[in-house]
Order: sequence, then structure tokens, then C-alpha cells
Amino acid sequence: MHVQRCSSSVLISIDGELDEDAGEALRQALEHVTAAERDLLVDVRGVGFMDTDGLFHLLDLHRRAELLRLRVLVTGWQPQPQRLMAELAGSPGAGAATGERYAVAGFRQLLEDRAQRARDHADFAAGWLPRA
Repeated sequence: MHVQRCSSSVLISIDGELDEDAGEALRQALEHVTAAERDLLVDVRGVGFMDTDGLFHLLDLHRRAELLRLRVLVTGWQPQPQRLMAELAGSPGAGAATGERYAVAGFRQLLEDRAQRARDHADFAAGWLPRA
């Protein structure tokens, strides 16, 4: 992950897998944001794989940036992360364009809710959660 600042913008470029290991780096990305910065551009062009943990980290980054009053744009969506979001949103298939819808707050909330259910289901199936 690379963080650059230019004028009133912060650019975060993410390369590799966006999974549970990405959390700490994404948390640190906004540590030095100042009041002069207005925009956050997250370039995920280098992300060939994202799982639900990675999606949660990205959603958390987005939420924290908005609390800092940054406008957020995520760009460069690759096919696998888009498929994951489309499957979670219930709109799989070619041309689902989930990357474009990511910017809509309601869509982000839908993704977060459904990703949490998928994570809970996986944890239950793996025996991590107690049976009710």
C-alpha cells in the first residue's frame, strides 16, 4: 500500500490481496490527515483478490474517511473484487458494475450487512460460533 498527498487530496494505492492482513495498513493510512485535505482517492487497480475481511477493512477506511469529512472515491475495481461484492449484494453476473455502486451509502451498508452474515455463516460452519 502506498499513501501520497497532493494539495488537498490523499491517494491510497493498494496492491496485492485485500484480506484480513490489510487491516492495520489501512487503519494507519488516515493517521496524518489534516484539515486541509478534502478528498480521498483509493486506487484498487492492483487488488486482484479481496475476501469479506478485506471488504470490511475497505468499508471501515471509507467510514473513517467520511468522519474526517473527506470525499471518498474508490477506483480501479478488478473482476474478482467486483464479483465478491455482486454476490454479497445479490446481483451477480457479468456487467453488475458493483464498483460504480460502491460510492452509494445504501449500497455500502447492504454490502456490510450481507458480508457480516456471510462471515457469521462461515464461522458457524467452521465451528467458531456456538449453536443456539
